[in-house]
Amino acid sequence: MDTHTLAPAMDLAIRNGVSFPHESDEYRSARTALLAEEIELRRHIERVAQMRRALPAGGKVKSSYRFEGEYGPASFESLFGDKETLVVYCWMYGTGRERPCPMCTSQLAAWDGEAPDIMQRVALAVVARSPIDKLLAFKKERGWRHLPIYSDLTDAFSRDFHSTGADGKSDDAGFHVFTRRDGAVRHFWSEEMGAATADPGQDPRGAAQVMPLWAILDATPEGRAPNWYPKLSY
Repeated sequence: MDTHTLAPAMDLAIRNGVSFPHESDEYRSARTALLAEEIELRRHIERVAQMRRALPAGGKVKSSYRFEGEYGPASFESLFGDKETLVVYCWMYGTGRERPCPMCTSQLAAWDGEAPDIMQRVALAVVARSPIDKLLAFKKERGWRHLPIYSDLTDAFSRDFHSTGADGKSDDAGFHVFTRRDGAVRHFWSEEMGAATADPGQDPRGAAQVMPLWAILDATPEGRAPNWYPKLSY
């Protein structure tokens, strides 16, 4: 995207011409200024997405990772199915957890509804370190219909892609993208933001907004409180 050829964001905001009943001039002026910033944010998101798509080839996936899915054993490459791109989410439901991470669960609940659309374009897999029967029992409990769930049989994938703690017991979430091109499977991109990249007073979230919960709360006066997280039940 050539930003030099784009109209100034404020010009577009003024040209938009939207207003709502009984709003004050003060409100409309502030909202127009905010709209200009929202346009700039959209443009920045697109610039980042273009930079991501232009990344050089990532490292080859050489290990023979082994998984167990709903329909039996699976190799890493088989997770691609007939697609050239694979999205893997590492679910924090390791062997040391009686119940899974509420944050992961909230996100995956939203992804379950989107999965049929996502899988029109790319392959999708949710990987966790607990036995497959335990994972599928929770999937049934939550009423998830579409998410392809896999158990990481040896923990090798989870270790290599930073979803197993140094103690070998704790786990962390992960969002990874892999490609299969010209006979080679490669790592393309992973979410790398965490505690080390967090700004003061904010949740250490990533820049890729893949959780609808936060996108909706960000549009409200309350916003997302840094000390609030979803729960498995209320």
